[in-house]
Amino acid sequence: MASPKLSVIIPVHNESENIAPLCARLLPVLNRITSLWEVIFVDDGSRDDTLARIRTVNHDEPRIGAVSLSRNFGKEIAIAAGLDHARGDAVVIMDADLQHPPEMIETFVERWKEGNLMVYGQRTDRSDETRVKRGFAHLFYRLFARFGEIPLPEGAGDFRLIDQRGVEVLRSLGEKARFSKGLYAWIGFKSTGVPFVVEERLHGTTKWSFRKLFRFAFDGMAAFSTVPLRIWTYLGFLISFMSIATAVYFLVRTLLFGTDLPGFPSLIVSVMFFSGIQLMSLGIIGEYVGRIFAEVKRRPLYVVQERLGGAAEVSSSLVQDDPRLRRA
Repeated sequence: MASPKLSVIIPVHNESENIAPLCARLLPVLNRITSLWEVIFVDDGSRDDTLARIRTVNHDEPRIGAVSLSRNFGKEIAIAAGLDHARGDAVVIMDADLQHPPEMIETFVERWKEGNLMVYGQRTDRSDETRVKRGFAHLFYRLFARFGEIPLPEGAGDFRLIDQRGVEVLRSLGEKARFSKGLYAWIGFKSTGVPFVVEERLHGTTKWSFRKLFRFAFDGMAAFSTVPLRIWTYLGFLISFMSIATAVYFLVRTLLFGTDLPGFPSLIVSVMFFSGIQLMSLGIIGEYVGRIFAEVKRRPLYVVQERLGGAAEVSSSLVQDDPRLRRA
């Protein structure tokens, strides 16, 4: 524990301008902690010269390696690929844009030595985000805490340290629609948070549009809750009760005042309303069926195009041990 072997996983997608500045800040931190470290960049189908710049730093520092995926599989899958190739007694996951300060890794390691098997960075300030984005983020955490299988610490993301025991459990989870935040909480183990302030992005722009964030939030809710399915059951009971109450109302009105001419607009509105309800419920069911379809196909999580540095050295043993990598 005094000199742990540390792995740092950094998923990258079109981050060529950030590679050199990140290494300039990260490597001194790692050298202060231990000489037994490795950095694994996971190139998630970058279209720029990200991989070429990683090769350059690998030439100067062999402890920096890379796993290049054959296409863009998404950040969640890239993290899974990095975990599969990490060899350290502890694994740190961080972004390449320097919004996750590398100096925090020293604090992570200190908390790990105290007996915490997972140490996560917990952002304390969202002033850089719009009010709408902050509101939706807060709403998501509240809904997940209310309806999800397990609570999520608000402000915790992928920036964290995970003990090798936790990494082994995460490697065994081969689900395709991955929501890493939920998986980190689901595996349990003793955890603690370390507050930090998100720094300005050094180069480039964020890859997370509002549409992608909404999709990501829905994936998380669907992966750890069946509430979206149950909502339509409750809504069906409510609409049925309202229809019975409406029928009783018209029956009494007809007996007391006679029959009046029914309105065509109200009929059209009713048909369109209930048609929309049915289509929405079928859409939610379709989302869950689609996830089942993706799981039963048993395709590998990712396909590796090239391995560089330490990742290449361990690739043969990983392929023998992990059936997912054997298929990849």
